[in-house]
Amino acid sequence: MTPDPAPRSSRLRALLPDLAPWRASVDFRRLWVSGTISNFGSFLTLVALPVQLKELTGSAAAVGAIGAVELLPLVVFGLYGGALADALDKRELIVWTEAGQGLLSVALLLNALLPHPAVWPLYVVAALSSALVSVQRPALDSLFPRIVAHEHLPAAASLNSLRWTVGGVAGPAVAGVVVAYAGLGWAYGADLLTFVVSVALVVRIAASPAAHEAAKPSLRAIAEGARYAWGRKELLGTYAVDLAAMFLAMPLAVLPFLADELDADWSLGLMYAAVPLGSLLVSLTSGWTSRVHRHGRLVVLAAALWGLAIAGAGVVGNVWLVLLFLTVAGGCDMVSGIFRGAMWNQTIPDELRGRLAGIELLSYSVGPTVGQVRSGGFAAWWGVRASVWSGGLLCVGAVGLLALCLPKLMTYDVRTNEHAVRLRARRTAAVPART
Repeated sequence: MTPDPAPRSSRLRALLPDLAPWRASVDFRRLWVSGTISNFGSFLTLVALPVQLKELTGSAAAVGAIGAVELLPLVVFGLYGGALADALDKRELIVWTEAGQGLLSVALLLNALLPHPAVWPLYVVAALSSALVSVQRPALDSLFPRIVAHEHLPAAASLNSLRWTVGGVAGPAVAGVVVAYAGLGWAYGADLLTFVVSVALVVRIAASPAAHEAAKPSLRAIAEGARYAWGRKELLGTYAVDLAAMFLAMPLAVLPFLADELDADWSLGLMYAAVPLGSLLVSLTSGWTSRVHRHGRLVVLAAALWGLAIAGAGVVGNVWLVLLFLTVAGGCDMVSGIFRGAMWNQTIPDELRGRLAGIELLSYSVGPTVGQVRSGGFAAWWGVRASVWSGGLLCVGAVGLLALCLPKLMTYDVRTNEHAVRLRARRTAAVPART
């Protein structure tokens, strides 16, 4: 008797990403395509910039210092950018900041074409880019709940993660080849072109003015958002867990030196691509995420497994095993990111969404930024591989301690959480999202 292929086909479809947000919202589609293109270019620069610093200085600490110059703009403009996102038209903020990023790519390109490129412009551009991203991300993150139906938000989070990982896999892989064989100028020039295309797409989405209840940007408005976040211990837990994981176990700054130590310079682009590749694999099989309700537990578990995988990448001496562990780490990070995003988008009211998105930006950006300083400093003091594996083990311990200290994170259930229930009822009663 021939087995019925229908159940097998049904199980396969259940694993594939849920495309409901893509089908239902034209603005979501435009933002998704725009983000995919600009992310590809940004990952080109993510590889090219530290490689250029390594060539100019030969110092792991100098490469790690990129995180130091990015930190202050990230904190200041992340918080203020959240207030701006609540008070101004979100589309306009996204367009202007995207255009500003394109101008910074011009600066990197011109510096790379000089007979003797200078070091200081690389740090200046890194700081300004951090400021622009910090203004843009709260506007972008707070726009999605407006253009996507409430019940489609977990699927939208998965698709947004897929958007990031497509650029994250292709960008570093291409950058490694471009930088090695064509030169840094070609990488920066390609990044500039992606920003031009991205702006052309974003200007076509519908306007997204401030909510009537939104507060004007001010220190008082920022403090109001911070008080709300402090009162939501399950949200606080997502911020703390991600901050700890990224600060302690983000090895990107030392990857050029790790490739050297393993006598595998050819693998640098693959190392940068491995983490996004793991994320991509999870995104492509993310259909199961819509059936999970206890999001907090998955955030904690995935962050702990991220730390273990990073520790493994630091311990092994074979470059292919390093790539495998980095890929596993990327998959774990994506699982954590999907459920963090679902918790944020399904529980935070619209009038506070921008300010809370600013706090979210700090939670998932300050960690990697300061983590570059930590990993670069540890590498200079203790050795490259020791910097990697020690950070992974510290991450596991920190995440376990946070799980014990924040029980509301572990017991969070989207079906019964009072904030999720309230926002679901509000969205149901409101006018359906634009299509």
